[in-house]
This record gives sequence, structure tokens and C-alpha cells, in this order.
Amino acid sequence: MSARETGLEAGGAMPPATVKVWDPFVRVFHWSLVGLFAFAFLTGDEWQQPHEFVGYVIAGLVAARILWGLVGSRHARFSTFVRSPGQVARFISATARFSAPRYLGHNPAGAAMILALLAAIGVIATTGYMMTTDAYWGVEWVEEAHEIAAWGTLGLVALHVAGVVLASVEHGENLVRAMVTGRKRAPGPDDVA
Repeated sequence: MSARETGLEAGGAMPPATVKVWDPFVRVFHWSLVGLFAFAFLTGDEWQQPHEFVGYVIAGLVAARILWGLVGSRHARFSTFVRSPGQVARFISATARFSAPRYLGHNPAGAAMILALLAAIGVIATTGYMMTTDAYWGVEWVEEAHEIAAWGTLGLVALHVAGVVLASVEHGENLVRAMVTGRKRAPGPDDVA
């Protein structure tokens, strides 16, 4: 029998059990937003029509994610992962000491990052739309707010990626792969489901 047929890895070890965490909507939303934000950021003023079109698609995605955060699957719902600022601060402190608990879904810092990214992208979409209207076309503060929000979001993305790498190392789990497959290692006795 092959290793695939027996479920054994090289050396006779059993692979860790996994559980489904991220539903298809969350995964498609995440990777679509990654690609579309990169496109919108890179095109900026250089390729206006595609930039605006992608901005509307992003706004629609964010609206759909907010709705899914209210009625979606367990780990997608805001009610299961949004934590208080104190809990976020304690989690970040524990992470700095490499003693943070492993969460099956979003950890408190990841949850805070989701909210920050959704808010920042909301500001980008709102100011971007405002710039297309007669009332706000050419208004300097709207253009500046749009640009500041875009660069701020890029900074949040960098923090998000750093957090994913740190959590992956701390807990011995490839979180990028989990966002592709939807599966994570089954929770252990010390994990937060």
C-alpha cells in the first residue's frame, strides 16, 4: 500500500488530524481582496477606469463580508471572534513572550486586524466614490483621505502578514495553507476552539 492509501507520512508517522475552519466564502473573499487591493493600489491614478471598477468590486466584497460576518459559518461570524481591547492587548503581550494560546478560528489580534482592515477599506471605498461625484470631485481633503487610507491599509497589510508569519511559527502551523485549504490542525487540549 502507498502512504496515501494508509494515511501514513514518510517514516510511518500519522499526519495530524485536521478540521474544517474557513468556509469557501471566507477563503474566496480573502484571496480576491488580496489580488484586487494590490491591483487597485498599483494602478492608482495611472489607469483610472479599471481602478474605479476594481474599487466598486472591493466595496461589494467588503459589504458581503460584513453580511457574512453576521450570518455566516461559525468561524466567519464576528460574534465568535471579536474581542475586547483588553483581550487583544493581553493576547499581543502573550504573543511577544511566545506563550499565546492557539485559536482554531481568528485569534484576538487577527480579529482586531480584520476590523481595522474592513474599516480602512471602507474609508478608501467611500472617499474613492466621493471623488467621482460632482460635489466632491477635485476636493483636496477627500483625495488626501483616500490616499492616506490606501497607504495606511498597506501598512495594516504588512502587520497582518507579519502576524500570520509569527503565529505560524509560534504554533507550528501554516496559516497561509489553512486559508487556501480551509483546514487547520485539530484543536488540542490547550487550544481555544
